[in-house]
Amino acid sequence: MGDMTDASSPIHILLVEDSADDAALTLRALKRAKLQNHVWTVSDGLDALAFLRGDPPHQGAPRPDLVLLDLNLPKLDGRDVLLRIREDQRLHTMPVVVLTASEQEHERLAAIGADAFLTKPVDFERLGWVVRVIANFGWAIVKLRA
Repeated sequence: MGDMTDASSPIHILLVEDSADDAALTLRALKRAKLQNHVWTVSDGLDALAFLRGDPPHQGAPRPDLVLLDLNLPKLDGRDVLLRIREDQRLHTMPVVVLTASEQEHERLAAIGADAFLTKPVDFERLGWVVRVIANFGWAIVKLRA
C-alpha cells in the first residue's frame, strides 16, 4: 500500500530544459512559490535518462517525484525521452509534465504517456502560477514502498 507525500516533505523535481533562461525562470518561480522542493536540472535528453537511471555521472541521484520535460532538447528529443521513460520498468510510473510551446502535440503526447501538458507561458507571473500548480500535483503523488 502507498503513502501520500505531505506538505512537509520536499518535492524532488527533475527539470529537463536546454534553455538557460527558461530554466532560471522556472527555478525562480519554484523558489517564489515557497514550496519545499529540491530541483535538479539537466539540459539534454541523454543526460535526463542518465539522471533517472542513476547512470554516470548521476550515480546516487534521487528518484524525482516529478519530471518537467521540455520537448525540444539536444542529443535526444523530449518525445523520445518520454517514450523511453514509459518503456523502462523502473521509470514507467514516474509523473511527467511536458513543457511545450504549442498545444498542437497534446493528443500525440498523451498517447505516448505524458501525464500533463503545460504550454510555456511568456511572463514570469504566469510561469510562477503554473509551477505552483505543478508542485501541488507533485504533493498528490502516491509513493509506493519498495
